[in-house]
Amino acid sequence: MPHRDPQNYSFITYLWVFAMAMLGGVANNVKKIKDGTLKRFSFSELVGDLIISGFLGIVTFFLCEYAGLDRMLTAALIGMSAHQGTRGIYFIEELIARQLKLNVPKDPK
Repeated sequence: MPHRDPQNYSFITYLWVFAMAMLGGVANNVKKIKDGTLKRFSFSELVGDLIISGFLGIVTFFLCEYAGLDRMLTAALIGMSAHQGTRGIYFIEELIARQLKLNVPKDPK
């Protein structure tokens, strides 16, 4: 297997990762509208969700690749983490902190 360098993955791989992440972002945006968090559709809110979801999708992909997970499981985790939005970022932070045994204070809400 070639060295796992981000430049060694094909364009198609990044395309499906990005597509799964974007679908998660759209689902998150629709959920916000349906549950009343957003009163009406907002293009800027959608763009924000897509940017956050795209970032989370890529991070999740690399974490799954590092862990050697199956591609189908990786796709599901990308979609779920992208749907979580910023909550997904906090989850990944906590996961890494636990793995590294870091004493990181919880995010005050």
